[in-house]
Amino acid sequence: MTATDLEQMLIARLVRERGGTSQIWQRALGRVIVRDTATHAHCNWDVSLSGTDVQCAAIERLLDDVRLEHSIVAAG
Repeated sequence: MTATDLEQMLIARLVRERGGTSQIWQRALGRVIVRDTATHAHCNWDVSLSGTDVQCAAIERLLDDVRLEHSIVAAG
């Protein structure tokens, strides 16, 4: 899975589970940041949240689940 694939999956799940539009969740989520697996062996990605407190809380809950399923992603 690439960072772009992960970002699209996260947005789709947020729209399905929380409602709203993909544009709203895209802004709240920010970009997926891919880190080097040499220094981040368990999970090599993160996001730069910029939404409201409610949006950020919903995203964080989703990220907890997704990190278990997709802990390593490729750039792109």
